[in-house]
Amino acid sequence: MHQIGVVGLSYRHAGVDEVARFSVPKTEVAARLPALRDSLGVSEIFYVGTCNRVEVLYATADGVPAADARREVFRALIGREPKPGEATRTLRAWTGEAAVEHLFLVSCGLDSAQAGEQEIAAQIRLAWETARGARVCGPILDKLLGEALGMANRVHRLEANVRSPSLADLAADRVIRHVEGKPVRVALVGVSPMTRRCGMILHRAGIPLLVVNRTVQAAEEFAATVGGRAISLDAFRESPTELGALVLAAGGGGTVLNGNALTNIAEAAGTRTPLLIDFGVPPNADPEAARVAGIARVGMDDLIQAAQERRLAQLMRLAPVRAAIDERLTRLRGELATRAIGRRLADLRGTFEQIAAEEADRALAEELRGLDESQRELVQRFASTVARRLAHLPLAGLRAAAAHASTDAVDAFFREARLRRSSTVDAVSTGPRDAAGRQNK
Repeated sequence: MHQIGVVGLSYRHAGVDEVARFSVPKTEVAARLPALRDSLGVSEIFYVGTCNRVEVLYATADGVPAADARREVFRALIGREPKPGEATRTLRAWTGEAAVEHLFLVSCGLDSAQAGEQEIAAQIRLAWETARGARVCGPILDKLLGEALGMANRVHRLEANVRSPSLADLAADRVIRHVEGKPVRVALVGVSPMTRRCGMILHRAGIPLLVVNRTVQAAEEFAATVGGRAISLDAFRESPTELGALVLAAGGGGTVLNGNALTNIAEAAGTRTPLLIDFGVPPNADPEAARVAGIARVGMDDLIQAAQERRLAQLMRLAPVRAAIDERLTRLRGELATRAIGRRLADLRGTFEQIAAEEADRALAEELRGLDESQRELVQRFASTVARRLAHLPLAGLRAAAAHASTDAVDAFFREARLRRSSTVDAVSTGPRDAAGRQNK
């Protein structure tokens, strides 16, 4: 695990505006991933950005321990060198097992503002597909991300009979309270995990829906699942229908509804004050423009604050998930450590067998040269069997130790083992010997 690193920031220590500074627009992620990998000097990389977090996961090549890459990530995402101490203050970093643990906690929703929410797993899966499409995600991160999403699926199965809340649940509850049972339409702007979950909840509550998206086809497909109508974003901006509320979660990294569009929405609502839930990071609707238009806006900061009030109770309920993550980390530690030294273990086993074979050949050429062919074969098979059994002890010990010992300690073992092999082979293959096979000094 020592070659794994994570750099990121989230609602836990940064505001929404700060997270937005480091966010890469969804449409640009695939194109920027190779440059991000190269700027960090790593072999594999993965980026995920959500409404309240940005995470960069990376793996080094050839077993090199991962270093703190906050400065490099800052420079790559912001486009300038950080001031002294700026990257350390702004970003958080994890390496080794701590990085893998962080990935698991995030994937399972235990690090989310609304503990246990499931949208993050879907977002990570989409980000993984993007990284694989950009050819920047290799066998190490594929293994870790597969494990992380496997853990998330396990959490979802554990929670099958419990409605796992999310920020989308909080948003939908606010909308339902706002419309007060009146038959007023709600607009879902953007087709995303957040709007999808809100849409399903609002649909079950019997609220008519309007799905708005840049691509009409995607809007129509989503609308068909929630019994709503679909419209393009441009048409909605120019001529909005009467609405009781809007939920915005559109990608692109910029303003989706400007001041003119918000004014049109407010005028179409008549005497009713529309509620606007904005998941955008940065905001999809400018807060000041919404205020001027007379629209009640709820942004990510407000939703996160509401979620924090429920967080402790949710974490207590999810304690078994935390235990399952610890158990999986222990198993993964051993698997990854064995994989990292697998080739050297094979070489060490080969060294044992080579020494045994050379000793058997020497004996058969000297003191055992009178044996017939079947007897010679028995001696060679016996030497090979003994070599494998003797090799099993250090190999088993190394597999167990590799998960706990430092890389330097494991390297020192192999380095010394190779030296001993070299000197042993030299001793048994050179110099005259006496009748008992002992080398003469």
